[in-house]
Amino acid sequence: MNFATVNPTKKAYSLFAVCTILLIASCINGCGQKTPETTPPASAAVSYSAAAPVSPTDEDILTGTEAIENPDETPKEDEPMDNETTQNTINPETPDGAQTPFARHGALHVEGTALTDSHGDPIQLRGMSTHGIAWFPEYINPETFRYLRSGWNTNCIRLAMYTAENGGYCTDGSQEELKKLIQGGVEYATELGMYVIIDWHVLSDQNPLTYKEEAIRFFDEMSKQYADYDNVIYEICNEPNNAGTWESVCAYAGEVIPVIRANSKNAVILVGTPTWSQDIDQALAAPLDYDNIMYVLHFYAATHTDWLRERMRTCIESGLPVFVSEFGICDASGNGAVDLEQANAWKELIETYNVSYLCWNLANKNESSSILVPGCSKLSDWNEEDLSEQGRWIRDWFLGEKE
Repeated sequence: MNFATVNPTKKAYSLFAVCTILLIASCINGCGQKTPETTPPASAAVSYSAAAPVSPTDEDILTGTEAIENPDETPKEDEPMDNETTQNTINPETPDGAQTPFARHGALHVEGTALTDSHGDPIQLRGMSTHGIAWFPEYINPETFRYLRSGWNTNCIRLAMYTAENGGYCTDGSQEELKKLIQGGVEYATELGMYVIIDWHVLSDQNPLTYKEEAIRFFDEMSKQYADYDNVIYEICNEPNNAGTWESVCAYAGEVIPVIRANSKNAVILVGTPTWSQDIDQALAAPLDYDNIMYVLHFYAATHTDWLRERMRTCIESGLPVFVSEFGICDASGNGAVDLEQANAWKELIETYNVSYLCWNLANKNESSSILVPGCSKLSDWNEEDLSEQGRWIRDWFLGEKE
């Protein structure tokens, strides 16, 4: 517009309008700017019912409707967009300047009976297993994971997703919401430089072949999504039992493992064994013909004593790579009195053979195997009164470990 030809009144009005528009635009640009966050705030991590979480044994079961918001995916200016390089650049250090577990060890692989890091050195993973993520989703958040890493000296988290039961992935649970919880957990662990296990938690379905097709689709999707995440480990069947024989596990693994390998050629894969992952001797007698495989042993110290420890010792000395992806120091029901004498015997054996171990469970359920007491609503910074007897015992074990 040529202001020289405009009526003075209109000219003043036009100048005023232009200045007003520029001022408004400036305010919008300044007030609307958001600095990207490296880690989503804990308050944004999980959206779940305000009612107390309920477990498979409670009368009313959640059906997976608890949603988890996607982490802020906006990279910082100095962060690469390429997934292949992100693994070595996100949070390489903890707040005290130490390297994160993944920054120290990198991609893992199996050599003989040992889990080995990218430098060829043996590594022992240690940490907590969640309870069923449909029932206790609030513990899948960066605040809890960060505290477990930096406050409790852990390097791994296991995400337990039940397949059957009420609210299970293959029954009446929301598959999309359960996958969001898994995805959130993987992202939080990755940003914190921790290893993370995606656990297909076979239990009441007994035989992993029961939901084989669902497992194939799930692991195909997960292994595609995390093909470049060298910190992700896949546990393909938690605890085969009764009808879940070693023959059925082998048939199942023969279809699920190739699906994962098509997307993630070198990921470590954990394979459950019969009788609630106690019969590792059957895996020793007829091992699977795949690389980077470890066989799962579970124990509960008050039930599983010398006989199962001797089985584990024999299998490892005979060349079987063993991984304890779940254990407790009470009885096999997950409840009852803890047995510290048997717990310490297991601890000694695990340390002797440098076996990786994940403790069951990260929850405040009213049972002996939960590390938090009922009524504890804190997600981190737990004090003595917040912890169960097992919680205090496992915390002290973690803190006594050296990297």
